Amino acid sequence: MDNDDKPVGKVLSRRQALRLLGVAGGAAGAGLLGERVIAQNNPNSPTALPSCVVRPALTEGPYFVDERLNRSDIRTDSKTGTIKAGLPLTLTFLVSTVGVGKCEPRSGVMVDVWHCDAQGAYSDVSDRSFNTQGQDFLRGYQITDASGKATFSTIYPGWYPGRAVHIHFKLRTVQGGSFTGEFTSQLFFDEAVTDAVHARAPYDTRGRRTTLNQNDSIYRNGGNQMLLSLKGSPTTGYAATFDVGLNIA
Repeated sequence: MDNDDKPVGKVLSRRQALRLLGVAGGAAGAGLLGERVIAQNNPNSPTALPSCVVRPALTEGPYFVDERLNRSDIRTDSKTGTIKAGLPLTLTFLVSTVGVGKCEPRSGVMVDVWHCDAQGAYSDVSDRSFNTQGQDFLRGYQITDASGKATFSTIYPGWYPGRAVHIHFKLRTVQGGSFTGEFTSQLFFDEAVTDAVHARAPYDTRGRRTTLNQNDSIYRNGGNQMLLSLKGSPTTGYAATFDVGLNIA
């Protein structure tokens, strides 16, 4: 399988992040969506950042396909009706606009999610390891509601060589039928949880994954800020909510 592209984005100091968000008197970056920064924790800073501080952008990778599938349950291939086997995962995004020292729910944001199945394959792509063109499992988008929420029913991802276990997502704002802003990144998982999940069917036929978070070049570029906090168990399934702040006018 092809490896994802090189990591993007950078880490800013807390002072730089405060200036970006307008807390320290600077401009708030009007017109930008998902600035590629994350504030480093500095307990000596006299000014607190809002809880929805922007997250680091990470590479889109080679497997994004703009299917325009408006659906909450992305487990099914829409053409065959086949449901991908795997441990249930409910993933909720809470999207906010970052203001001066505050967060406000952001409605109308298009949230795309895509990831590999339990055997490490993505849908609708031709790869050295598989050809799934014409299929659309584990892809879809939702539009955030008035509370900034978008929820997906999916499965815990499998793995493929060269990458830690992850989920891709993309946030886009739409005005007048056109995209006006975009933020792309990836979500990661605690290694102990993945060990427990991948020890069970249908994941166990793949064996132990070859790349852990600490060895993943993309994870090392800010992925520790993109770790999901999971609730549940490896027998019944998991749920996670991820907060992300957008730096946009």
